[in-house]
Amino acid sequence: MVTAVALALLAGTGVALIVVGALRPRAAVAAERRGPLARIDDALVRAGVDRMPAVALLALAGVLGLLVGAAALAATGIVVLGAIGLVAGAQAPFALVRLRAGQRRRQNRGAWPDVVDHLVASVRSGLGLADAVEQLARTGPEPLRADFAHFGRRYRATGSFGHAVAETKERLADPTADRLLETLRMAREVGGTELVGVLRSLGGHLREEQAVRLEAEARQGWVLNAARLGVVAPWLVLLMLASRPEAAAAYNTPVGGAVILVGLGVSAIAYRLMLAIGRFRDEGRWFA
Repeated sequence: MVTAVALALLAGTGVALIVVGALRPRAAVAAERRGPLARIDDALVRAGVDRMPAVALLALAGVLGLLVGAAALAATGIVVLGAIGLVAGAQAPFALVRLRAGQRRRQNRGAWPDVVDHLVASVRSGLGLADAVEQLARTGPEPLRADFAHFGRRYRATGSFGHAVAETKERLADPTADRLLETLRMAREVGGTELVGVLRSLGGHLREEQAVRLEAEARQGWVLNAARLGVVAPWLVLLMLASRPEAAAAYNTPVGGAVILVGLGVSAIAYRLMLAIGRFRDEGRWFA
């Protein structure tokens, strides 16, 4: 009996893993197969700073880490705080890139309904799909014009609508862009008379989703800000205490260093937990 139950659980686990692997967005799997420099390049493109190479960002992280670490050690005289400053300074450029990418994605999210409206107007006026998409570089929403200009350059260089769509999808890395561009690619390849109706339905859905998300983010924003203040406050107190020589001497002992490291671990766990609780789940890129 016990053996049968164990075999059933094992078989169920295997089936669940197969289903999860099959349903997982391909973008997540592809990202894991790429090297670290390629992933950094992708993050820079999504943040809108694609002119900076990954090596330059790594060099900036190293220099900034040394500067912040040396400044923390000179200001407090506490070795552990100097090491924490070194790590924090080295992570700061990557955090800024992630922050910029998140801000750009939220800004783009509000522009997609206007993109759909422009496409509907262009298609109804008789423009071809490639010309309609390329025209968005001039008449579309300002945050997305550079990305559609990139589409136009790639389309003129290769003559392939599908290739230009694929590159633009990777540049935007947005599930809404994936759905929209895949709809246009399918309409171009197989034709059909329902494109305008499909685009109008997509635009209405995007507007409803955006209204709900903005309302939820507005209600939750003050909670997240209060939680961030709660995480930062103990470290401000620590910096004030470190200005006293006797406190700095106490924190330079092994016990004092352990106290700081334990506090750092608790703060990091609390911050990550706060972000996990307050985060809105983003849609997976099923058409990546």
